[in-house]
Amino acid sequence: MHHHGAGLRRLLEVKKVEEARREELVEALLGDHSEADLDPEDRAMLDYSVKLTRTPGEMSGGDIERLRQAGFDDRGIHDICAIVGYFAFVNRIADGLGVELE
Repeated sequence: MHHHGAGLRRLLEVKKVEEARREELVEALLGDHSEADLDPEDRAMLDYSVKLTRTPGEMSGGDIERLRQAGFDDRGIHDICAIVGYFAFVNRIADGLGVELE
């Protein structure tokens, strides 16, 4: 999704990440996030997000614990879960109505 890549580039620029590193991260995340060179916090967040998206019925307390070990507090965990759930909802509405996003 091109608009997500553009948003990530802007965020990384604000965080003063070098341009070459920004492009490397965006390209890696367009593929398989598990292959990207991420810090432990980002990896835990993305692992949780992918599992919640693909196999929500398999979520367990261990998934929450991994987020806690990566440094997320209750508010951060709630926000990750809420955002993933929101995008799942919106994407299903768009898919169900045949909306073309790109």
